[in-house]
Amino acid sequence: MRLKKILVLSVLLLLGLNVIACSGSLFRNYGQILPSEEADRDLEGNVVHPEFRYYTSGSDLYPNALIGLHRDYSLDRETLWKEVAMTPVKLREIVGFMKAKAYEFRQFPHGFDLIDTGGKKIGFWYSIFTARTFLHFEEDGTVMILTPALETYEKLENENSKD
Repeated sequence: MRLKKILVLSVLLLLGLNVIACSGSLFRNYGQILPSEEADRDLEGNVVHPEFRYYTSGSDLYPNALIGLHRDYSLDRETLWKEVAMTPVKLREIVGFMKAKAYEFRQFPHGFDLIDTGGKKIGFWYSIFTARTFLHFEEDGTVMILTPALETYEKLENENSKD
């Protein structure tokens, strides 16, 4: 009986290790999105980085998310991001409207660094926590960054109306 348990555990361990090994290759082209005090400071200070292209998602007045992507990278054309010609005044306006909308739901937008597969910072992401995405790097150098759900704020409104 004891030998049977050891054999079953060994088989399960080997299967688990195989899954982990396979998932490493599955996720090798994915980057990271990490919290960033620097991104928060830059956005609060209306600092526009000329090496970034800026994009918004969702409403023009109350975007769900704002990203800055280094010009060395191309954003996948299949996504719904809208490029914005950024100036410090425009950045202050966008961040201000995003904060105002988030505060209606007792939420706070936060800045995050976009990190490539090699650990290099390639841009930033700014949104409330419930507006989520991922980074996938294509072989041709484009980056797939899906927009958050377009109804991000509507979901919060529905949740608050249940309270």
